[in-house]
Amino acid sequence: MKTISVLLIVITSVISLKAQNTVTETEVFATTEQAVGNITFTDSGDLVYSHHPFFAPENRVMIMDAKTKTSKPFPNKAWNTPRTTDDNYLSNVLGIRNDENGVVWMLDMAQRNNVTPKIVGWNTKTNQLERIYYLPESSVPKHAQPNDMVVDTKNGYFIIADEGIGNGGDGTNAAFIIVDMKTGKTRRLLEGTRTTLPENTPTVINGKHLAVNGTDLLVGNDGITADANFEYIYYGPLNGTKIYRIKTLDLVNEALTETELDSKIETYSEKPNNGGMSIDKDGNIYLTALETNSVAVVLAKDKSVKTMVKDPNMVWPDGVSYNHIDGYMYVSAAQVNKGAVFNNGKDSSTKPFYIFRFKPIVKGVSFR
Repeated sequence: MKTISVLLIVITSVISLKAQNTVTETEVFATTEQAVGNITFTDSGDLVYSHHPFFAPENRVMIMDAKTKTSKPFPNKAWNTPRTTDDNYLSNVLGIRNDENGVVWMLDMAQRNNVTPKIVGWNTKTNQLERIYYLPESSVPKHAQPNDMVVDTKNGYFIIADEGIGNGGDGTNAAFIIVDMKTGKTRRLLEGTRTTLPENTPTVINGKHLAVNGTDLLVGNDGITADANFEYIYYGPLNGTKIYRIKTLDLVNEALTETELDSKIETYSEKPNNGGMSIDKDGNIYLTALETNSVAVVLAKDKSVKTMVKDPNMVWPDGVSYNHIDGYMYVSAAQVNKGAVFNNGKDSSTKPFYIFRFKPIVKGVSFR
């Protein structure tokens, strides 16, 4: 009996410790020769990922065989090759998501070439172009930087977070971009408002400020995800201390004024300066904590913020996303803070670049 009692105490202590600190186990899934931005998946669980545009990669998007870990341009080399004869190619991609129809949607910010920003959908089942949605200047003005998105196939919208740091922008024009999947109509919402603007919380990594020519880079509306039923959109500026949420049907409701829309936004929880977001079936929100080489989790039960996984090589964790085939969350380490613009013109990033994965607390939400 005494042995059983001691064993129970040990088990209880371990459970209690895990409850306080959440899961701490992570693994290196693969390494690459170029920085990875965001990651999504095919129906078979292969990785489709953007090469982080900050480093001006030759190939914008890649596909990695989950078994062999070999990669090639996605959807093919032609779509990764700029030209003057047409604009059916990828210019500058970071945001990337899949859907239940086997379509991988790539958000082309189009900052490297003289083409219109767009969302390109490639059907991985038929290996054909699904559709292109063009994003006109009214929705993506000069200082825009459409960074990440929710692909809401239930209500029929792309909901895009715009950081507001394109072409010298300082985050003050951060916003939402809404695209109607049926009509292709685009709208720009909540530009420069209280929940899309960055706060004055500079990104500091190992004591060094992320700054350009001595000025802190403050990034607006960035990480974004939706719950399992697309009822709520969760989001926040990269430089900011809060996660906000709003009902999806309110955000896409054209009858609401900006003032009415703003009044429907809830402050959901605290957060660190973060990049990407994902979510699980219980509503726990996973977000990349840029300053601490980690992924944090906001627990749904009490909205407390905990460290989920941490690794010294997880330098600038960018996108985090759930693979519905193997049940892991995947996260990239892009080393953005080591780029030349932040280091007196010298690129101090080091190879290899890492892709990590870990098990979420409970099953994740597919296509997030």
